[in-house]
Amino acid sequence: MLSGRHVFPGKKRGLAVGKTKRGKGTKCMVLADGEGIPLGICLASASPHEVTLAEPTLAQVRVPRAGRGRPRMNPRRIVADKAYDSDPLRRRLLRRGIELIAPYRKWKRNKPFYDGRKLRRYRRRWKIERTNAWLGNFRRVLVRQDRILSVFQGFCHLACLLITLRYF
Repeated sequence: MLSGRHVFPGKKRGLAVGKTKRGKGTKCMVLADGEGIPLGICLASASPHEVTLAEPTLAQVRVPRAGRGRPRMNPRRIVADKAYDSDPLRRRLLRRGIELIAPYRKWKRNKPFYDGRKLRRYRRRWKIERTNAWLGNFRRVLVRQDRILSVFQGFCHLACLLITLRYF
């Protein structure tokens, strides 16, 4: 036995573990408000693209109203990066009353939803990246060591709760 070394390292497996170019992993999709406070989190395999995980992440969000009534599920707008550049996604979200603000990729010629005025809001996307960095401060979330998805999901929710409590 070598001190500090595993002779037979354990393989990554479990629910929501998928192949990537660098091995296996889990993708943690976070939806945050305008101040960077996490509102919803969705865990999935690392192999599907972000566009396919956008709507399941939105389904996790329930924001209580100020008065009485059902909690809100649809935000007015979503600011996302170029990975969410998909006209079908834009149409689906527009039908739900959600405006997707994401810049088009350079190679796209036809830009039917392009409006330069809306992209001014894109400059505030650093707040969302800051939330991702805050989640990266929790080692248990950054490096998935749990094979059971519900345990890992619990630690992700706990990290989001601590971020929210730290903000207020």
